Amino acid sequence: MKEAKAFAKPCGRPSLPVTPDKVPPCGAAFDPNAPCRLVDLYSIMPTILHMAETDQRRVLKLVRDAGFLRVRDLRARGLHPEHLRRLLAKGEIKRVARGLYVLADADATPHHSLAQAIKKVPHGIVCLLSALRFHGIGTQSPFEVWLAIDRRARRPSLRVLKLRIVRFSGASLTEGVERHKLEGVDVPVYSVAKTVADCFKYRNKIGLDVALEALREGLRERRFSRDELWKYAKVCRVAKIMRPYLEALD
Repeated sequence: MKEAKAFAKPCGRPSLPVTPDKVPPCGAAFDPNAPCRLVDLYSIMPTILHMAETDQRRVLKLVRDAGFLRVRDLRARGLHPEHLRRLLAKGEIKRVARGLYVLADADATPHHSLAQAIKKVPHGIVCLLSALRFHGIGTQSPFEVWLAIDRRARRPSLRVLKLRIVRFSGASLTEGVERHKLEGVDVPVYSVAKTVADCFKYRNKIGLDVALEALREGLRERRFSRDELWKYAKVCRVAKIMRPYLEALD
């Protein structure tokens, strides 16, 4: 192997190699007359490589623990996004959306898109058609992920995943939220009773037939009690609208 060389920008001053006993203390004042100290890159390369491998192991652990990983998750922990590119090149992770990564051998569940959406929009709540699909109510199979967000929140935009954003406010936004662990992600979803009430509130968006189907099936399968449904009908201010349909099903 060739003798290790050190490189430095010529400055006209004598050069000395850096040794542990001659490294200036941290914060020492710069002396323009002091000789330049050259760093032997070959000697410190193993340390640099070890640090990079350690950081990549940390990244893999984050992905494994969380199920998904965003670029900003790395920056929040002081890790460089370059580690994601290197792990992607090694085939240890894969990209499922812009800025969103999972383990290469991760098995997508039937609710993969919900977990993916909440990872990108953490303040969203799965609602309406997506909530019906999650609970197994009705025959709807939306190609979009329906998310409820606060009426004052900024509208999210994803290039890969299709979202249908609905504005909720007050108790209509916060009541009836369940939390489910999907692919390592804590996903908020409205309960069956709350979702049925929401369907009547937004019947002009999804269709009255969808709301009636969800109401009939939920009652037939005893997915909620009438008292629970009535509670959320009042929260959503659709009690008067739902009353005749409930009486017809008695």
